Amino acid sequence: MIAIASTLAKRYPGFGALVASLPLVSVIAMIWLWSDKPDAEDMAAHSGATFWYVLPSVPMFLLIPALLRHGVGFWPALIAGCALTVALYATMTWLGPRFGLQL
Repeated sequence: MIAIASTLAKRYPGFGALVASLPLVSVIAMIWLWSDKPDAEDMAAHSGATFWYVLPSVPMFLLIPALLRHGVGFWPALIAGCALTVALYATMTWLGPRFGLQL
């Protein structure tokens, strides 16, 4: 999928981004979890937590293009985006339970 997304992105950046954004890992994990233990409550908890963990990753996809457009190199922009994501994951893990989220 990575090769397909990057190959498409060379010619059609938007379509390559669409393929890259598909939640394949989440879908495969849900299928595997369901196969091992078909429990609706476990699946609901898993998919709900996945939603809340996707949110902290979204700002990375705003920061990286902003940095690139302001002349920052690719690697520093990528590192900054990843660092932001790690910080936001840590914040979500710390704050989520305080607001009743089961992560």
